Amino acid sequence: MQRPTILLGVAVIWAAAAAAPAWAQTLPLAPVRGSDQAVWPAFEGWYENEDGSLTVYFGYHNRNTEEVVDIPLGENNFIEPEEFDGAQPTRFETGRQWGVFGFQVPGDYPRESRIYWNLIIDGETYRVPGHLNTDWKTDALGGGASGNTPPSLTFGSTSDMGPVGPTFPETLTAQVGEPLDLMVHASDQGSGGGLAAAFGGGGRGRAGARVTLDWFKHQGPGAVSFSPERGRVQSTGEEMTTVATFSAPGDYVVRVRATDGGMASAGHAQCCWTHGYINVTVTR
Repeated sequence: MQRPTILLGVAVIWAAAAAAPAWAQTLPLAPVRGSDQAVWPAFEGWYENEDGSLTVYFGYHNRNTEEVVDIPLGENNFIEPEEFDGAQPTRFETGRQWGVFGFQVPGDYPRESRIYWNLIIDGETYRVPGHLNTDWKTDALGGGASGNTPPSLTFGSTSDMGPVGPTFPETLTAQVGEPLDLMVHASDQGSGGGLAAAFGGGGRGRAGARVTLDWFKHQGPGAVSFSPERGRVQSTGEEMTTVATFSAPGDYVVRVRATDGGMASAGHAQCCWTHGYINVTVTR
């Protein structure tokens, strides 16, 4: 029997709602519950990099208000074509999580091509296409109408900004149950004006402005605890250290998100956050 597939897109969702009322419990406009709801992959858009390459990036919406969902890489969590598979998260925090991963494609990558992220939950496939349609080009690095630019994250000599930011240049090692110090430097040189600052309260235009840093398990077989899970640093540039503890051996990716306060009102500008990634191999 063929597995049912829900292809995400506004027109498709409305058509499905009209044709199949039984789907209402998983449609975006349905009432939310604490658990047993869908996780929707979301295509955020694409942006140009200084070297001429393009970054295609995705987020997701875990419609549960309480249940965090884990979906390992593989037959229930994969990207097509296969060459792009592997960067997506395996742990899905509750609510809408913006631009948590992406990948670069050449500047001449075919505009008509599609890159699909597939999540299979309880026998249903939730699938979203990534593409290079000009309507989905975002000003993620330049700030655009919001008057803001994303914070910068630095791991040693590796620094970057934008939804898909820097990756720590080495794979760290840790042991199960033993604390591992993780350190990142964050700053925000954006103007912090415009809508993001007006409604979000962030940005460098404010005296004493800060960058908020949140830590997450992005991938991995076990639980990861962080102490602290959140910190704030001066936008002029400051380091934060958290202590990560891993419950099981295996390969992990830790993600840190830097926001300047404008994220909630960023909208299509995609202006106000940066993710960084740290690979960790954990042994017994």
